[in-house]
Amino acid sequence: MLGCYGQPNNRLLSGWVLAAKDDSSDDSLLKQPIDYTLVWSSESLKIKQDGNGYIWLPIAPQGYKAVGHVITNTKDKPSPQKIRCVRSDFTDETENDTWIWGPGKEVDAKGINFFSSRPINRGTQHMGVCVGTFVAQNPPLPCLKNVKANLSYMPNLRQIDTLFQAYSPWIYFHPNEAYLPSSVSWFFVNGALLYKKGEESKPVPIQVTGSNLPQGGANDGNYWLDLPIDEATKERVKKGDLQNSQVYLHVKPMLGATYSDIAIWVFYPFNGAAKAKVEFINISLGRIGEHVGDWEHVTLRVSNFNGELHSIYFSEHSGGSWVNASDLEFQGGNKPCTYSSLHGHAMYSKPGLVLQGSGEIGIRNDTAKSKIVMDTGLQFSLVAAEYLGSTTIVEPPWLNYFREWGPKISYNLADEIKKVEKVLPGKLKTAFEKFINGLPDEVLGQEGPTGPKVKRNWNGDEV
Repeated sequence: MLGCYGQPNNRLLSGWVLAAKDDSSDDSLLKQPIDYTLVWSSESLKIKQDGNGYIWLPIAPQGYKAVGHVITNTKDKPSPQKIRCVRSDFTDETENDTWIWGPGKEVDAKGINFFSSRPINRGTQHMGVCVGTFVAQNPPLPCLKNVKANLSYMPNLRQIDTLFQAYSPWIYFHPNEAYLPSSVSWFFVNGALLYKKGEESKPVPIQVTGSNLPQGGANDGNYWLDLPIDEATKERVKKGDLQNSQVYLHVKPMLGATYSDIAIWVFYPFNGAAKAKVEFINISLGRIGEHVGDWEHVTLRVSNFNGELHSIYFSEHSGGSWVNASDLEFQGGNKPCTYSSLHGHAMYSKPGLVLQGSGEIGIRNDTAKSKIVMDTGLQFSLVAAEYLGSTTIVEPPWLNYFREWGPKISYNLADEIKKVEKVLPGKLKTAFEKFINGLPDEVLGQEGPTGPKVKRNWNGDEV
């Protein structure tokens, strides 16, 4: 045993914790603690409890570290044989992750907070491994670390297909959604254009695979994509083509290759204008939020120990959130439900309204279960899995187009704000203007978004 497991008691028991076996020739990887320190007890708590609990910190021998706590229901110290400490070179730094229990952040709070933990450094090249234990102190306890990059437990092509068919999400769109997904190739063959700085009068049609797009480099502002020039065609392309759309998969190792992340990328030709809630007033924001070329995604985190879905990341504009599998809505077996927000296409695990902002002022993210739905398992394409080697999957040229998928702003933001402010009471005008000016350019529609490979989560963790 490396440590005890803890979770909130307001949900079903659904977690895990790692145990370890020392297979080294000299039994040098795991050692018993030399003593324990009492970290916390429930004796003084004025709450109903079945008995007192005690949390102990193992004192590791020199050159070793404890990666978990021990819990007892008596004041007696645990036996040294109860747990093992890990040789320091097989450990890595961690940070607090999800709050489990305790007084929280109240100013006059007394007592200790309990958290789950995760490696500080997370990404395809980082080797920190979650232990599954809880943290009852600060700084947090370390986690495990793979000292070699062993990718042999990552899924092969057939296994990727099996996993995705098992867990492929349903994406529900709002019943009033006008701007639906399409495949990238549909966007290209239906008139999308490539522009070059200094040659704006001579846009170039894009080949079906994007083979004539500039490859690699950096987002230097010299190239961008845009909708067709013809107004009728432009309006048609804006609406997408759900029937012939598909999603694009990127599979990568995470947390020391103990998990496979399957990022599911969805492309929309157009992102519609935003709506805001300013206290009791709901208002359209004119052209604020509009932009050409919208990339959104959800990420499945699947355990390489047993193939189980652990959690899903829902991208929400410039951020997002992880939701444990036990808290998801499923239909048709293991297929989780995802809800795309009206016009903005942010992803959420439940329908309803999410307000992006602070207090009573924010961008409305409205979601609902409607008849407009996408089963991502029907049409998908695996576009990248670098760990399988460069010859196993041939990446489409459009994936290595690192410039913007839409033009820069084509409206005056200040004018749009003034139009909105006309319907607001005086005291709300300043607060609204401050909120809008604090939004990222991509959310405002002032910057054309970049493609999946330019996003920070391509090689790193979701944040």
